[in-house]
Amino acid sequence: MNDNERRQALADFLRTRRAHLTPADVNLPNGSRRRTPGLRREELAQLANIGTSWYVSLEQGRDVRPSEQVLESLAVALRLSYAERRHLFVLAQPHELMITAPPEEIVTAAHLNSIHALNPHPAYIMGKRWDLLAWNKAAELVFAFSEIAPPHSRNFLWRCFTSPVLRSHSQWDKLAESLIAQFRADSARFPGDKWFSELIDDLNQSSEVFRLGWAKHDVKGIPDGHKSMNHPELGNLEFEHVTLQMPADPDQKMILYTCSPDTAIKLTTLLSS
Repeated sequence: MNDNERRQALADFLRTRRAHLTPADVNLPNGSRRRTPGLRREELAQLANIGTSWYVSLEQGRDVRPSEQVLESLAVALRLSYAERRHLFVLAQPHELMITAPPEEIVTAAHLNSIHALNPHPAYIMGKRWDLLAWNKAAELVFAFSEIAPPHSRNFLWRCFTSPVLRSHSQWDKLAESLIAQFRADSARFPGDKWFSELIDDLNQSSEVFRLGWAKHDVKGIPDGHKSMNHPELGNLEFEHVTLQMPADPDQKMILYTCSPDTAIKLTTLLSS
């Protein structure tokens, strides 16, 4: 993402967040009939206590430099979540907030031992680009991560939108929306990394679900919760899902699927056979 692309991403993000708000949401009268959904630009500018023409410049992707105070005002006016607020600051002030990633992603021996000790509960480690860096036998059994899926065989997001196994989640549509929103938040932190643009372009061409979801400019943090799969080979599987950030390398995440009792029995039997 170059500087022009970053400004356009900021403009699109502001526009889509504004479209999600109604006058009633912010205690404004509905007024005359509206041609498009959401608040008008002048209404949002008024709520944020900034000039309308200046805000229009932001939505047009012009080279303006909003201060931290202005961004805070916009975040409040748009009623952004924590993840959305963070995304706003990353897009608007990339040099101040961009985190420099290490040139090589290395999984420590301690972390490798940890995920392997978790069998029969599937566990894997992802890097800053959502590449799969390591996984245990249970994760291989459930997700078939070693299967070839060109051109991004080791990328978790790519596999999610191209592998039938990962699309067997009982609420796939909601999961897909959540994954896209999470990846948007992560990818914005690395505006100089062309690899993200290549992956996004390939996903836009390969998956209509991704293409439609990416255009929404939604942003979310990483949720924990219940996962239910109708696995094409293993049948019904139930898990509690949690994501853990690695203290030594914040760009690495350990994802753990804690099995329900029935799922644990099933996977233990298969792993021991």
